[in-house]
Amino acid sequence: MRAQHTTHSLPAFPVYSCAFVASDQMVVGGGGGAAKTGIKNKLRLFNVSQDRQLKMLYEHELEKGEDAPMSIAAHPESRSFVCGINSSEERLKKGENENCRVFSISESGNAYDRSLIKGATQGTLTSGALEDYQRVTVLSPDGKLLAVAGERDLSLLAFPSLSPVAQSVQVPKGEIYDATFSSTHLVLATSLNLLVYALPKPPLEDSGEKSPKKRKGKQKGKGKEKEVPSRTPSQTFELRLVDTIDVPLVPGVPAQSVVTFRAARFHPSDYNTLFTAVNTVAPRVKKSKTGKKQAYILKWRVNLLGEQNSTRSISVEGSRKAGEGGLTCFDISPNGKFLAFGSSDYSLGMLDSTSLSPLLSILKAHEFPITTVRFSPTSTLLVSGGADNSIRIVTVPEKFTGQPWTMIIILALFVILVAFLLQKYIRET
Repeated sequence: MRAQHTTHSLPAFPVYSCAFVASDQMVVGGGGGAAKTGIKNKLRLFNVSQDRQLKMLYEHELEKGEDAPMSIAAHPESRSFVCGINSSEERLKKGENENCRVFSISESGNAYDRSLIKGATQGTLTSGALEDYQRVTVLSPDGKLLAVAGERDLSLLAFPSLSPVAQSVQVPKGEIYDATFSSTHLVLATSLNLLVYALPKPPLEDSGEKSPKKRKGKQKGKGKEKEVPSRTPSQTFELRLVDTIDVPLVPGVPAQSVVTFRAARFHPSDYNTLFTAVNTVAPRVKKSKTGKKQAYILKWRVNLLGEQNSTRSISVEGSRKAGEGGLTCFDISPNGKFLAFGSSDYSLGMLDSTSLSPLLSILKAHEFPITTVRFSPTSTLLVSGGADNSIRIVTVPEKFTGQPWTMIIILALFVILVAFLLQKYIRET
């Protein structure tokens, strides 16, 4: 079965981020950015049907001068999400940037009557950094921790209060591009390496105190998440760096190529498996202005539970060329079966997560480089967005047609067999 896909035009709305807040609802961030383009920056809530139809439920216009929502992470169970939105330039200059913001979705009796309610806010970027923005927004699997990052600043916050649970980290070199959680660790993908941090334990576990039998306050209930307790400044953890993984040698990449990490994702149900996207630039050859660019997906086998370096391990066990040009965005389906990526050459692709075999390729999915890709919670839809004012919705088939590489190998073996038998027949006659 071939994947069916539909493009939706969104006039005057360049798309930079998106996330599913339910199996059939998606929030999208976009606009003209901080520049005075005349295009307003907004958050839009859409209903997304299984037959790839799109219906806008609500539109939230940001304040004048604020930037476009550049990254979003959603928690479908609590019907809330967090996004990175820079405050106005005037507030940035005063050191008052509320770049990290939580929103919840208010519902009424009408299925199409929705609104967004603004919740907690937090400033996490270096004060006065006018060009920096929150490019990474990632929730932990249990929805209790939130990792947000700019170009070099990483913050670990409690969700949804946005209270710090660890001291912020500033990477000494390279740019931060992505982050991914396991149940015990946080892996930060920078352009130069993977930084592996041990997650802090709750305060009571750290101090060795016993948990009281009963505590006052909110109890866990339907649709509510039990939040990780925040800490006072004197209690705040210092994130412990337990490993640094440099960019590996990638099969097929010419020597002396520049190789950089672009994204990282743990397998959602197997934290011993990690996927990374890397971009490569080959050395420039004669009569060429720039080096050839290519992208690869790497599959790693990891064991991070050991206390000593000798008992921890991480190694590449597979790789697949993802295309020409650099990868711009990456995602793994909630069921762990599929890997999706968008590229600077406007293409959208999908791989099988087990074999890294190609499953889908749309060569010109957008008119500009793809800015965001996201699977639905049911892993049945894939959404991509771009600055070309459009969203593409792809139906993920329950079963893909025979793998092209498998068919090519079978055909090649058949040709070899026929040639061998023909040659044997000629000799005998």
